[in-house]
Amino acid sequence: MSDNEAPVTTRNAYQEDIIKILVATDNHIGYLERDPIRGQDSINTFKEILQLAVKHDVDMILLGGDLFHENRPSRDCLYQVMALLREYTLGDKPVQLELLSNPDDGRAEGYSFPAVNYEDPNLNVAIPVFSIHGNHDDPQGAGLQGALCALDVLSVSGLINYMGKFDLPLSSASNPNPVESDSGISIRPVLLRKGQTRLGLYGVGNVKDARMHFELRSNRVRMYMPSDKEDWFNVLVVHQNRVPHPPTPAVPEGLFDDCIDLVVWGHEHDCRIVPEPVAGRPYHITQPGSSVATSLGEGEGLEKHVALLQIHNKEFELKPLPLRTVRPFMLGDIFLAEAAEEEGFDVSDQIAVGKFLRARVNALIDQANQLWDERNAHAVEEGEEELPRMLPLVRLKVDTTNVPAMSNPIRFGQEFTGRIANPRDVLSFHRSKARSAASRTATSVDQPELSIDDPDLTTSEKLAKVRVQTLVQEYLAAQELQVLGEAGMNEAIRMFVEKDDGWAIQTHVSGALRALMKGVQENGEVDEEELDDVLVKLKEQHNQEYLEKAKMGRTGKGKGKGKASAPADSDADSMLMDVDGGEEDGSDFDEPAPPPKKKKAAPAKKAAPAKKGRGKKAVASESEEVIELDEDDDEEEDEAPPKVTKKTNRAAVLSQPAKKAPAKKTTTKAKASSSGQGTLSFAPSGRSSTRTAATRARGKMANVVEVDSD
Repeated sequence: MSDNEAPVTTRNAYQEDIIKILVATDNHIGYLERDPIRGQDSINTFKEILQLAVKHDVDMILLGGDLFHENRPSRDCLYQVMALLREYTLGDKPVQLELLSNPDDGRAEGYSFPAVNYEDPNLNVAIPVFSIHGNHDDPQGAGLQGALCALDVLSVSGLINYMGKFDLPLSSASNPNPVESDSGISIRPVLLRKGQTRLGLYGVGNVKDARMHFELRSNRVRMYMPSDKEDWFNVLVVHQNRVPHPPTPAVPEGLFDDCIDLVVWGHEHDCRIVPEPVAGRPYHITQPGSSVATSLGEGEGLEKHVALLQIHNKEFELKPLPLRTVRPFMLGDIFLAEAAEEEGFDVSDQIAVGKFLRARVNALIDQANQLWDERNAHAVEEGEEELPRMLPLVRLKVDTTNVPAMSNPIRFGQEFTGRIANPRDVLSFHRSKARSAASRTATSVDQPELSIDDPDLTTSEKLAKVRVQTLVQEYLAAQELQVLGEAGMNEAIRMFVEKDDGWAIQTHVSGALRALMKGVQENGEVDEEELDDVLVKLKEQHNQEYLEKAKMGRTGKGKGKGKASAPADSDADSMLMDVDGGEEDGSDFDEPAPPPKKKKAAPAKKAAPAKKGRGKKAVASESEEVIELDEDDDEEEDEAPPKVTKKTNRAAVLSQPAKKAPAKKTTTKAKASSSGQGTLSFAPSGRSSTRTAATRARGKMANVVEVDSD
């Protein structure tokens, strides 16, 4: 097939020789699942995709990554996906695809069931699902089974067939240009046959784009192919950047093996299903795009489809199938200064500007509703049922160059509540890069020049400088924060981004505000004119205290972990296990966080050695289950644990002998009665006596810990 030749159709082939595949990518199930309007959009569309597979009687479903939007999907999200897969992919329908490759390739280590679910005699699979992972649901963690992801759970459950997972070499984990001794990337295919048609599926899960580019350019991607590979139809499934998104590079289209016939490209969200030839290469590329809009950009504005791929020998045909459950998305773009000249209103008149913008938004809503009606009319003609109208997504991008001020976009969007699905972000204000400094107003957000924007740096040097911690620190320093300290805020954002600590920012802000209020109260009555100076001094004082604590190895956060201050390596590959990469993630092997300190905890100081001993024992017991651990974990054990407070740790109390438990009740009842039946009475004697008993019980527990420590 030449470069300018269109793909050959399969209409004249025998049906028993045609392999029918439903291809979809970037489902992002769980996106905005807590949104009251858009929360079920992704799961509804995934349900429609499975229904299309049943309707068109496909032989298999092929997913190109990012099935889930989160690396750790919620229980509700995982429950719905598993229920839908069981509903539509399991059944008595015989699978027409014969597996020719080794069914144990990719099998879970230590278990006997095969990697391909329909080869398991204990399962009734009607439509097998094959999937790779993307950058959103890639394997993470360090355990006995290595790095795992949600697809591993679905795979061992017998619902999908997870392919494209491999371990990258450890020696080049943090280097985008590995050494020559590394083995590179090895891809083993899933070989299938139906009649006279033979299909080879080659899956490559998401890898850092710089690493993938290097591996392809260095010819270090090894593909295990059958000896008669020219007689097979070979499909490669990847999940990488197809176009550059600075500073992230892209993977060139022309670096794949010439034996590949079709590349299914995931990660890019704009729908380009029609096969596109690659200059100088014999293969084509299809890009199904996402099934749900995860941003309000131009690429998401295209109509959403999935692909019906039909293969006969070396010929194939791709048919786009529209998705009806996707919200219509309308995107508008205006230059406000030019529009004011054409319409004859003053850009400084907020009422006139608001009236003009409302008219544009109303026009976009009308276009979206018209598109939905056209979809329904077309579906009714094909014998399908009509769907109720969904609230559309509308985004109006407004260029405010040379406009003195603009109104609040959130307040503007409230007028469209109940008419659109995204009233809070219907307007997007921006200014052209060529605007002068005089046109900037007090309401515009500062855009500091970051270190990676240095024009003298090469691309590789910019990639080496990309660190979330550095970018956040530079940005916060340019904002001139008046209440929150830059150091603490930087650490909180880093914990939120890298450690997935959803409460890090809120905890830091609450603690910083309490500390500031306490400092202001200690200064007595403060005039309003002096309040700003007092706040600045307190902020600088707290910031300096935080930096000093950070140097001593304590971040000042109650829930923080001792190894959280280690900077994350953004060059580490997405397929690399945390334990292999040397990163101290703290998600699997950390001790429980100590309770917060209190000034009245003097009697508990003697219990500190007991807490230390317990902590070391807990870490040692967990490390016995792990085959290999880095030396970094041993260093963590040597760190001095924090002092125990008056509130005794529950684990330490539960570890005491059981015979000491009745002693608390005996002590509590001793004051109320001198009879020997105190240990047999469980009825509360009143609110006041209960509190007294609890107070004395805590004292008794503290004494128990002191005896243990001695």
